[in-house]
Amino acid sequence: CPPERNALKDFYESTKGPDWTNNTKWLHPYETHCSWYGVNCSTSGNTIELSLTNNGLSGTLSKKIADLTFLEVLDLNDNDIKGLIPTEIGLLS
Repeated sequence: CPPERNALKDFYESTKGPDWTNNTKWLHPYETHCSWYGVNCSTSGNTIELSLTNNGLSGTLSKKIADLTFLEVLDLNDNDIKGLIPTEIGLLS
């Protein structure tokens, strides 16, 4: 799997993806990650936005979020994510 897809898979698992309000197409083996609910990609297929506001996320943020090197927008408002924000998120530009 591409590194971005692996990072998103880890994010899904660490935030209890099966329990989300909307997890349409997440981890579907024949769908590009760009078609997953809340994921927006550039024309070259890089994840540039992850927007999952008020979607029932819980758990913690994974350090692998830093593997989304093209991420410009991370919107996780109104969810129940606990713990510290991984310092690796500071590596994103």
